[in-house]
Amino acid sequence: MAGQRLLVVEDELLVALDIESILSEGGLDVIGPASSAAEALKLIADTPPDAALLDANLSGEPIDTVAQALSERGIPFAYVTGYGRESLPPAHPASIVPKPFDAEQLLAAARQLLAAGGGTDHAA
Repeated sequence: MAGQRLLVVEDELLVALDIESILSEGGLDVIGPASSAAEALKLIADTPPDAALLDANLSGEPIDTVAQALSERGIPFAYVTGYGRESLPPAHPASIVPKPFDAEQLLAAARQLLAAGGGTDHAA
């Protein structure tokens, strides 16, 4: 997983910092965290990630546009949410990491996403 980039989209600062810390300690390069869909879309365009973890609700703003952008680029993602599947974008199903989560759950989800995406050599 070392050197692979994972986009984090989370609007709650403490949760975002927790996710970033867990992933960084796990050897991942974290992109973000982005706290809005617009910020996430800019990061996807400027620094394409290998995978992403998405909060399902960004201060009342749905995550649909971010899920769409990731899907169009073939970038695997999972939702990190306290909401049920019925609150997620139906056009973009993905696995769920339930909040509250622990470090092992989050790292396991990241490993699965990165394995599904195959990873990218960003040094080239």
